[in-house]
Amino acid sequence: MSVVQEGVTATTTLLAVLIGGWLTVRAQDRLWRRDQDRQWRDIRLNAYTDFIGAVREYVAFVLNPAARITAVPRPRDPSDLMPFFDDEGSRYRERLESTKTALRLVAGQVEVVSGSSELVRQARLLAASRADSDAQALPADRFDALWEAERRFIEVARAELGLPAAFAT
Repeated sequence: MSVVQEGVTATTTLLAVLIGGWLTVRAQDRLWRRDQDRQWRDIRLNAYTDFIGAVREYVAFVLNPAARITAVPRPRDPSDLMPFFDDEGSRYRERLESTKTALRLVAGQVEVVSGSSELVRQARLLAASRADSDAQALPADRFDALWEAERRFIEVARAELGLPAAFAT
């Protein structure tokens, strides 16, 4: 074998090893990214599920006939009423606020954060309305706005998670 043939063979072997190593690194990187995406999806799904649960618990407390709720005007825009609860209701408000903050930490799209803010706003408006009346006397448009905000939040959350639309438009 000549020196040229040995050089070509060595160069070809080295090039094959480099290409194989590069392909292995790319495959590992893809697997790592896929795993990271799956972990973030699970984290977001848990945060969104906890948030919806907290909203539902908050609304259930607001509709409880024994709930004691007061409301005062917000000192700045949007100047709507802010609800305040007794000791029992404070834990529902705190859970709602903490899950909303957790959601903001892990959300990947601004639409999810906006949707959660609107849902919390509608829940607070329902609670403020409840301060002035019995649960049975709450206006239907308050509930309509609340459930519409929940529907919109779920739609943007599902879109972020890569799930198909859940509601027919």
